[in-house]
Amino acid sequence: MRTLTKRELNRALLARQMLLQRESITPLEAIKRLVAIQAQAQDPPYYALWTRLESFKQKQLSQLLLDRQVVRIALHRSTIHLVTAEDCLSFRTILQPMLERCLHNAIRSGLTGEQRRELLFCARTLTEEKPRTLDELGRLLAEKLPGYANADLANAARNLLPLVQVTPRGIWGAGGQACHTTAEAWLGKPLATEAAPDDMLRRYLSAYGPASIKDMQVWSGMSKLKETIERMRPTLRTFRDEQGVELFDVPDAPLPDGDTPAPPRFLSEFDNMLLSYADRSRIMDDSHKPLVFTVNGIIRSTFLIDGFVRGLWKLEQRKGEATLSIRPFEPIGSEEERSALALEGEKLLKFAAGDDCSHRILFL
Repeated sequence: MRTLTKRELNRALLARQMLLQRESITPLEAIKRLVAIQAQAQDPPYYALWTRLESFKQKQLSQLLLDRQVVRIALHRSTIHLVTAEDCLSFRTILQPMLERCLHNAIRSGLTGEQRRELLFCARTLTEEKPRTLDELGRLLAEKLPGYANADLANAARNLLPLVQVTPRGIWGAGGQACHTTAEAWLGKPLATEAAPDDMLRRYLSAYGPASIKDMQVWSGMSKLKETIERMRPTLRTFRDEQGVELFDVPDAPLPDGDTPAPPRFLSEFDNMLLSYADRSRIMDDSHKPLVFTVNGIIRSTFLIDGFVRGLWKLEQRKGEATLSIRPFEPIGSEEERSALALEGEKLLKFAAGDDCSHRILFL
């Protein structure tokens, strides 16, 4: 069984994530290839696509949301993801048991069967009557199910029902709270009935592999995937990492040489690459995790040099000026790397702020 080095795993990830070179595919194709894009905040999916695609414009993703070809919904790890409409209907069925395990203990253990049915009926009726914020939904549900916190009831509805965030949520430049209705009402189609995770896991390996069973569980939030992977084993290829952990992969997926050049790239907040492994060493040193992952659950925007996370970035706009602040964890190794990162930063500023204001890059 071939052993893959950390750099080989890194280059495999970058190739599959369209980060060795930007690709000329549509945003819809990219979202499908990436399986889904983490989307707790509104803007990160736009940056995630910009850093991977040639000539990507914000209006392309906004239009996909308006046309209901993509949606924002709680999926992997019970967090909000941007996903194609087709994948929404199938993934939600596959991940439903995991989402129910994520319910607050007071709800999961306290609701009787009759109360659960009432919660589902009321939540569906209320959100299909008109889109609701979670605050409003929780307040209305508490009138039917007293004794539970409004927030717990709203989150239970979000995990028990496939609630999508309707537009204008997710539209570039739009504000306001997230309002929800059911995926069935928004898309006009029922959820899939098939709940086997095999195809979803193959697609994960295509986008993130080679990966261990534990990696797949961290990415999806699901547990006990060993039996599934053993069933799939005849159709997969296997490797080991430098610690001897068995890794699985789909046949014929790219495995570039570890010395393949990797250009600098800016990653958005909550980029899935930082959340999709039990062992993140193929993309980020463990010593840097406390600098990227905050105690209140924020995953900061990062940049890659030579394929690995080397620091943070932040963009601010005020008074006709857009400023990109770049904070390396350690001094950047060479002037060539610094210049290449600055050039990529100029492209980021132009994408985010346009040409109607001055641009400034600060190395902190």
